[in-house]
Amino acid sequence: MIVQSAPHDEPRFVIKMSEHTAFAGAMARAFGNDTFEPVSPRDEMLYVIDHHDQGWVEFDAAPLCDPETMVPYHLTSTPREITLATAVRSPDFNEAHHPFCGLLSSMHIWGLYNGRYGFSDKVLLNDVPADYRARFDTMLDAQLERQARLKATLAADPQTARWIEDAPLFQNYKQLQFFDTLALYFNCAHAGERRPADFLHVPQNANEDVTVTVHPIDDDTYRFSPFPWSQDGSVLSFEGRYVAPAPDATEGELLPMMSDRPIERQTVRFVA
Repeated sequence: MIVQSAPHDEPRFVIKMSEHTAFAGAMARAFGNDTFEPVSPRDEMLYVIDHHDQGWVEFDAAPLCDPETMVPYHLTSTPREITLATAVRSPDFNEAHHPFCGLLSSMHIWGLYNGRYGFSDKVLLNDVPADYRARFDTMLDAQLERQARLKATLAADPQTARWIEDAPLFQNYKQLQFFDTLALYFNCAHAGERRPADFLHVPQNANEDVTVTVHPIDDDTYRFSPFPWSQDGSVLSFEGRYVAPAPDATEGELLPMMSDRPIERQTVRFVA
């Protein structure tokens, strides 16, 4: 679950991971022009982008109270038992749909903890407490085994063999990372906190990457340079619900109030 920042004493916009991935999927559908190749293979890429955090569904349906904020746990403060479980369930879910979806989902999980295969300097594994490190190492080793197995399956099919060649595979991986991190840019910070940001290694094609810079123009409008979208002025939105702290809740308590809040939208416009 993602708990967006908010001005002092204002409710927090709380976003389920399925709503985060739906926003990433909307970006994937809007991505591509004469300079940036669109996602391909399209059906499989859109599926895994739409479901890359599917392992969170059960936990987001029954959110627990964070004693520091008295609202649900934010993604990065979620107890390790939960994040460890989601890291396995997301690739399991995607693999059940298609081996390529399972491969990309597994790469996404492994990359999160290992500097995104060298495309980021943030290594989440360094933040894992010592008493959980062995369990996370085991999970990540299992993801590498999964990837080898799924690559063998895909290589055996002439229709999918090219998908796992290094250049197109990492083009797909970097596209997923762009949609994920850009969605988080909007999901995690309220409009007043968003600042210009650089997104590295955004693939124009299988062999060329660029840095895409986002400049807020106002609370709703954001300029991209270079512009990776199919239409200037594209309007996208993501869902969530505004939640005030529950002062009487206790640590780890279920917060049924989430189901009582109306679903609302935040909307952004992308311009060149």
